[in-house]
Parts: sequence; structure tokens; C-alpha cells
Amino acid sequence: MMTGGAPKTIAVIGAGVMGEALISALITSGFQSSSIIICEKREERAKELLEKYQIKAGTLTQAVSSADALLLVVKPQDMGGVLSDIKGLLPSGALVVSFVAGKKIEFIAVGLGNANPVIRVMPNTPTLVGAGMAAISLGVGVTNDQASFVRGFLESTGRVVDVAEDLQDAVTALSGSGPAYFFAFVESMIAAGIDLGLPADVSSQLAIQTMIGSAKLLAESGKSPTTLRENVTSPNGTTAAALATFGSENLSEIIKKAMTSARNRSQELA
Repeated sequence: MMTGGAPKTIAVIGAGVMGEALISALITSGFQSSSIIICEKREERAKELLEKYQIKAGTLTQAVSSADALLLVVKPQDMGGVLSDIKGLLPSGALVVSFVAGKKIEFIAVGLGNANPVIRVMPNTPTLVGAGMAAISLGVGVTNDQASFVRGFLESTGRVVDVAEDLQDAVTALSGSGPAYFFAFVESMIAAGIDLGLPADVSSQLAIQTMIGSAKLLAESGKSPTTLRENVTSPNGTTAAALATFGSENLSEIIKKAMTSARNRSQELA
């Protein structure tokens, strides 16, 4: 299986929002849609994806038993049951790629009952718009071809980094859950703008475009966030007043506590 490059057949278990993003990434990276088979318990959802991407659908047994590569995109609480249902079905040597938060490579390998190579991935939701951040960890027996295949299709959704598996919980706390922190901050900015007298639509537009522009500046300027923050902050000016409030409320400590909570929850999910 996959000894000469990309797999011939890929099974995707779980075709929700992230599952669809990965299907799209596979096709964008050059994989034939007719060689992708999904297992999705919601019949209308499966029909929607078949029509949209010209892929195939099958039962769990059909999807797994025919796969050269298996993408697991299920909820953490469902992982044990899925592994139990497919134990022994996956061909020996077929690659398993897990997108399930908290679940360790060893847990997956033992649950499968075969000596299948496993790659663990933590993506995030900007994957949906081609601006994702994914961190991958390679299990025992993963070949260079298999790793290259996974990096290749993930790069069509954004950026990819390799990390040791024991850092995946920290990745989850930073980039995996990070978009929600960003959205919560924007929500608060919009609400504050409204409280200061701005119409809701104007406050929303100002906040969202400010975030888009700031992210683009950070990505393209080559300057650190510290330098860019300092460039905006005049002594005793309006920005300095706002940042002083952040400091007095200990924003850095709040963020650290929040990320630690996310990391700890990821560890609990194991």
C-alpha cells in the first residue's frame, strides 16, 4: 500500500465541515474524485457531497476494507466506537490519518488491530478557505511517500508543520482552538463599538476589516507582532491608553490560562 507514492483509494470517515474541506483539498491537490469514498451516516449529507464532488459513498466496511489511506474525521467521543467497528478491516500497511483532537497515535494503532502506520493531524477551521494551519506527527512505520502525500494535500489548505506528538495538545490549544479566540475578540470589539455609538453594521465592518488588514500586514511585512504593535503605539496616545487597560487586566495571563485549559482538555480526551 502506497509504496510508490500517493494512494489509489482514500476513505473518509466523517464528512462534516472539516471532512468536506479535506475532500476538497484532496481534489485540489490532484487526487481523482472517483477514488474517494466517504462513510457518512446522514444520508442527505452524503448525497450532497456526492453531487458536489463526484465522489463515492459506502458503508463503513466497504469504505475501510478498500482503502489505501483512511482519513478519520470524527468527534473524539466517537473515536473508540469507530475503531471498534473497523478493527481488522483496514488492509495491512494502509495509511491512517487522524484529525481527531486528543486521540494519540498509540490509541489509534491498538484500536485498529493491524500494524497500520498512523499520522496524527491537528488542523483548524481556516482550512475551509485555504488559509489553514495544520500540525502533523508521524507514527512508527510511516514512509516518506506517505508523509509527503499528507503534507502535499494539507498544503493546498494552508500551511503545515511537523511536531513531536507530545506537543499536539499544545498545538490544539494554540492553532486548533485559536480561531475561536480570535472570533470571540472580534465579537467583543463589535459590541464595544456599538456601545460607543457606532451602528452595528459599521462596527462590524470596521472590526472585521481591521483584523483582516492587521493579519495581512503581520504575514507580509516580515516584522514581528511586537514591532508592529510598537509602530501603532504613540506615547500617551489612544492606542497606549487601550493597551494599558489590557495590561492592567493582565491580558497575557488570561490568554495563557485559556490556552492551558484547552491543552488540559485535549489531554483529557486521550
